[in-house]
Amino acid sequence: MKKNQPQLLVISTLFPHEGQPSAGLFIRERMFRVGRHLPLVVVAPTPWFPGQSFLRRLRPHFRPPAPRREIQDGVEIYRPRFLSVPGFFKWLDGWSLAFAVVPTLWQLRHRFSLIDAHFAYPEGYAATLLGRWFGVPVTITLRGTEVPIARFPFRRRLMLKGLAGATRVFAVAASLKCHVIGLGADSQKIRVVGNGVDTEKFTPVSRVEARRRFKLPSEGPVLISVGGLVERKGFHRVIEVLPALREQFPDLHYLIIGGSGPEGDMSEQLRRQVQSLGLGESVHFLGALPSQQLKWPLSAADVFVLATRNEGWANVFLEAMACGLPVITTEVGGNREVVSDIQLGTVVPFGDPKALEAALREALSHSWDRAAIRKHACENHWDYRVEVLVQEFEALVDGNKIGTRVKPVSKEFRS
Repeated sequence: MKKNQPQLLVISTLFPHEGQPSAGLFIRERMFRVGRHLPLVVVAPTPWFPGQSFLRRLRPHFRPPAPRREIQDGVEIYRPRFLSVPGFFKWLDGWSLAFAVVPTLWQLRHRFSLIDAHFAYPEGYAATLLGRWFGVPVTITLRGTEVPIARFPFRRRLMLKGLAGATRVFAVAASLKCHVIGLGADSQKIRVVGNGVDTEKFTPVSRVEARRRFKLPSEGPVLISVGGLVERKGFHRVIEVLPALREQFPDLHYLIIGGSGPEGDMSEQLRRQVQSLGLGESVHFLGALPSQQLKWPLSAADVFVLATRNEGWANVFLEAMACGLPVITTEVGGNREVVSDIQLGTVVPFGDPKALEAALREALSHSWDRAAIRKHACENHWDYRVEVLVQEFEALVDGNKIGTRVKPVSKEFRS
């Protein structure tokens, strides 16, 4: 290891494991790529409270058990438990998390020189406490939950306190930077570094073969959505407009890729909605698929749609674009920063089904330049993001102050 090379300790409550294989994939993808350049270890605190196993009998997908320690792709993952009562006392989660992980950090004290937290609360606030106690700099990445958390006064205050105590703050979208600045955060310490896409994993494959895999007709329009089957992602909002779309496109099919997640599971509700609208033969629930298999359903489709309520930076948009798909989505979070040109898709007001329907009609009728769409995705490859992050971490551990000029990277998303 090089002298003064940063050793990262990544903290995030959202991190994939066997019980929740799709949770926090975007964090793992980003930081494991950083880990190819800098040594890192992950601490993924697990929320817990007495009686949790009983509640899981009523809600099988609630906080599925996770291994206390495991190795993923050569990276050690530690999962200490912290007290967190579902739905109550959330303003205590930051303190609870910080105190609960102290023994783990003490065990790892010779293996990190910087704490990198993902989400401003509770992880970010807890990380600033831990940074003081262990005498290391702290970075916090804003990922989208900062918007709903700001609606709760005490949690908002703790979130801002954490941001004030961080050495550097990253935002995956400029909209998140603007949001927390509007709440009172210091703009000088925030840098926008979006997420990226693996254009080797996400690449177009044979449309004929892709449709054959999923028993779809070789001709006719196909929509697709990918994400956790939760209210926020808006699958039900897309299903709602399908009957009207099928008047113009009677052979329309809709692929739904995803499963339960930390926010819940509304798969049964979605299936009931499909049946009530007489769409049983048109809507296909394909379940959660490993990321390396997603290129197949994406290549089988014509248009990607996600009528989401809130997002930070949706990696899935770039993944769809890397397979040549235009994206139809809602005007929330950083969505317009990803779908940044009319050649890439359309952004519509959230909660406006007529606008969503009209955009999908236009998208299904339009002749898209799919090579240009993929080119945009390739310009947002992970390598550009990782280079920026590695430079930042090295500067912080070298003792450089916020505001030190870092070698510019041509494909960085600038605020």
